[in-house]
Amino acid sequence: MTETTSNPYRDLPSVDRVLADPRVAALVLERGHAPVAGLAREVLDSYRASIAASEASAAPGVIEAVLARAEALRPSLRSVVNATGVIIHTNLGRAPLARAAIEAIIQVSAGYSNLEFDLEAGERGTRFGHLDRTLCHISGADAGIAVNNNASALLLALAALCRDREVIISRGQLVEIGGGFRIPDVLRQSGATLVEVGTTNRTYVRDYAEAITDRTAAILRVHSSNFRVVGFTEQPTLAGLASLARERGLLLLDDLGSGALLDTRAYGLAAEPLVQDSVRAGADVVLFSGDKLLGGPQAGIAVGSAEAIGAMRRHPLARAVRIDKASIAALAATLDHYAKGDAEREVPVWRMIALPAPVIEARARRWAEACGARASVEACESTVGGGSLPGESLPSFGCAIDAPEGADAFAAALRAASPPIVARIHEGRVWLDPRTVAPEADAHVQDTLTSLLSEAGRGR
Repeated sequence: MTETTSNPYRDLPSVDRVLADPRVAALVLERGHAPVAGLAREVLDSYRASIAASEASAAPGVIEAVLARAEALRPSLRSVVNATGVIIHTNLGRAPLARAAIEAIIQVSAGYSNLEFDLEAGERGTRFGHLDRTLCHISGADAGIAVNNNASALLLALAALCRDREVIISRGQLVEIGGGFRIPDVLRQSGATLVEVGTTNRTYVRDYAEAITDRTAAILRVHSSNFRVVGFTEQPTLAGLASLARERGLLLLDDLGSGALLDTRAYGLAAEPLVQDSVRAGADVVLFSGDKLLGGPQAGIAVGSAEAIGAMRRHPLARAVRIDKASIAALAATLDHYAKGDAEREVPVWRMIALPAPVIEARARRWAEACGARASVEACESTVGGGSLPGESLPSFGCAIDAPEGADAFAAALRAASPPIVARIHEGRVWLDPRTVAPEADAHVQDTLTSLLSEAGRGR
């Protein structure tokens, strides 16, 4: 009697059989028949190749492999709930946008727009004009320009105004910005020559004056927005530098980094340089970010004299670093809140900064009471974050969870929720700060916490 052998290829399901599985059928409804069928063929082909290479029988798990491949192809950028208490969280996308900014993005992106078209003249226009008037109104400057981030704005300013010439900067301001980029590196890429003066902790106006030569184009001040030097320190005022620059016929560039338009002292925080104050002090170009304390989209903004900003607009690099229509729309809508005087209420960053501690405590208490004995309300500190106001914090309250399976596992489970919830771990407990959670997400946070704790209870 002959021994029969199994044909491993026959053990593989057909494409139709794969598509008939309830889990894959649900995927077909979500992503379409043709794309899912293509994934099924890819998986089956890989199984056939494995069989041919090893002459082994077909392994189970075709359906799971199709589902895993489909999951891997999903867009990885997702909305998350920020429960860390860090308001401008760089890793979580920095500033959340105002409702008006989101609506503006949708409006100009759903169809065509007059991005570079002059409706009155019926001919080509410029994208720079959509922001200029509002930027000037808010800052008091003669002109403004926005590019894709603040490093680009600084690079453009230096390339347009200081190329092949010298720029004087204090050694105490040679900072490293996000992503490991350093101000000296940005300066070198612009074609300008860096001249360092003073020391790490003390620099005087006379240090700048003594370094000026016939090759000097500008004095550059860089605000230490992501660190603080304390103790035996000295830096000249911007007004003092402006006086020197005018006297010697130089430009004064002021890189503020965060770019506050509202007085942070009114919210119990340390003073942050205001864009308007830099303009009034005499800076020729003031540079700042759009997605930090401004509370708008990623952008680098420069305001200042019409001559300096005009040179930046005309420089070839301006096209390489230009801002897109969605960001222009969002930035314009955000700036409009400052122009109308309702930024504290409408711009999420400032709404969070201004949020009273008792309101936060009440929300944290609702979460904790729903979670039972493993949760408690604890006083904590929220931070502004995003390279703004280093060392400064706001009094807050958090819901602290004593997770039965451990803080790391519980935090990971929160991140696996839909949408993910990002919390922080402190002293072996998971903390969730309502200050940075939009009120409409409260129910999701509470339901997720109670569900996870309930599952952990059943598992014991």
